[in-house]
Amino acid sequence: MSQYVTIRPAVGTWVVRAGGAVIGESRRAQEVTEGDYPFVIYFPREDMAMAFLDTSDYRTTNPHMGEASYYSIATKNTLLKNMAWSYEAPLPEAAAIKDHIAFYVNNDIAVEQL
Repeated sequence: MSQYVTIRPAVGTWVVRAGGAVIGESRRAQEVTEGDYPFVIYFPREDMAMAFLDTSDYRTTNPHMGEASYYSIATKNTLLKNMAWSYEAPLPEAAAIKDHIAFYVNNDIAVEQL
């Protein structure tokens, strides 16, 4: 694993809410830390209500993890564009987050430990 990226099992149960609705809950999430940035929780895709997530054409590249694919989240009131991302084919040092999804946290999206 890269010295810049640390991936470890996230302790406890984690939940993600979008527009107030729970769209995922997991005891198998991964905690990912990149350099000096705060950690990000990555949820297994199979623990998500994928019906709320729409694939996007938007992509970014992370030199330590690979190409990120983005998702927009449909809530009751709005479409939150490109607010979730996943590494479909992560670099070898980030293989533990394959089939996981992370979320930007803002006024509409919350990621919390229960």
